Amino acid sequence: MSDDAAADQVKPSQGGVRIDHTTTAGTFSLDGGTWEVENNVWVVGDDTQCVVIDAPHEAGPILELVGDRRLTHVLLTHAHDDHVTVVPDLLAAHPGARVALHPDDRVLWDRTHPDLAPTQDLADGDVVQVGDVELFVLHTPGHAPGACCFHARDLGVVFTGDTLFQGGPGATGRSYSDFPTIVNSIRDRLLALPPETVVLTGHGRATTIGDEKPDVEEWIRRGH
Repeated sequence: MSDDAAADQVKPSQGGVRIDHTTTAGTFSLDGGTWEVENNVWVVGDDTQCVVIDAPHEAGPILELVGDRRLTHVLLTHAHDDHVTVVPDLLAAHPGARVALHPDDRVLWDRTHPDLAPTQDLADGDVVQVGDVELFVLHTPGHAPGACCFHARDLGVVFTGDTLFQGGPGATGRSYSDFPTIVNSIRDRLLALPPETVVLTGHGRATTIGDEKPDVEEWIRRGH
């Protein structure tokens, strides 16, 4: 299932909330290394307002999806530099938007934006409203200490950032990450969602909770 196909198969809410998708390319740097990456960006909203999930690499494609709608939030799944690069550019175009990040990820955020603070602290159980749809915040540490996923129950999707991909958990071999923690986050928070829930990820192809659930013991055996 491609990401665009996944977004297309999600039916808009009765109030017209839909999911738009683009990708941007750039680099991710941590622990002295730099890697080329391509990131997914998800924009959730109706014809008048929207939220952006993650802000990587290039503002132009993201702003094109936002269009003339009011951007209410930039929701950050975590603060690795490839997910937060163009937050200032989005704020310049939409100065009223709130930048929402779990406070446990400030240690990573401050490496990229030391002179800019997020404007909203995310916490497990928070709800962000966009149109007639609620996005429920799930704190899922492991890939990063403040990693969060956003569950849109009414749309049947969860936005997992780098916590869960098609084929397993996000990487945990770098600073501020931990493999047992991410496995617990996935097992306790994500795999408890309905199996038909579409998983829209921070990189790569989409999947479903039902497709990933049988493979947990294999992930544990291989250790990543």
